[in-house]
Amino acid sequence: MRSIWTGSIAFGLVNIPVKLFSAVNERALDFDMLDKKDHSPIKFKRVNEKTGKEVLWENIVKGYDLDGKYVVLTDEDFDAASPEKTKTINMEAFVNPAEVDMILFDNAYYLAPAKGGERAFSLLETALQKAGKAGVGSFVLRNKEKPVLLRSAKGLLILHTLRFLNEIRDPSDFVVKKVTPKRNELTMAGSLIKSMSGKFNIADFKDSYTTKLKKLIRTKATGKKLPAPKARVEKPASDLIEQLQQSLAKPKRKK
Repeated sequence: MRSIWTGSIAFGLVNIPVKLFSAVNERALDFDMLDKKDHSPIKFKRVNEKTGKEVLWENIVKGYDLDGKYVVLTDEDFDAASPEKTKTINMEAFVNPAEVDMILFDNAYYLAPAKGGERAFSLLETALQKAGKAGVGSFVLRNKEKPVLLRSAKGLLILHTLRFLNEIRDPSDFVVKKVTPKRNELTMAGSLIKSMSGKFNIADFKDSYTTKLKKLIRTKATGKKLPAPKARVEKPASDLIEQLQQSLAKPKRKK
């Protein structure tokens, strides 16, 4: 597997050369856009706005519109803005992972030691695991700085990019009228939560929608007429207590 970034982890005076790999493999059906008339694929071209001619990738540069005039930047310019951040994951503190709100998590990456960094890499992974801590800091990936959280998991170091606070919408913008629940409603809701409690295992969740969509595609490809879909919607009781009672009486779903 090819790394998407190489650099180092820095904490204290320790510097560990590492490679970064994407931990996420998006699995979605790939749909092409077609012309409705004859189902010919639609292609997109990079066209010069003035000449109308197509521009090859090797002739495309990045520019920033500054007061109506473009300033063109090269890869060297991006690195020069902060060379230490483009090559280093700086650990600024070690925290309890539970202190980091889940809404801040953005993406996940696996880290592996680069040549010469094996011993220090293992030391950091083991120390984090024993301390039950995660490192927090920042680095630059694809010309964008991100806060990060570094944690030990299953003998690996996993790097999570985080969102900046100004990227999170202020929850006070969403006004929710607070209604105090009745005591019996709260008791029954607690009983329902307790009856449905268990251990989280992501393997219990399957992408049934994509599976059914693939089946539909294969069926349609044979020219067979598809039956009209039936949406099964259970009509809940109008009374909240009745809804809770029906929920508690309903058999627990098997995994």
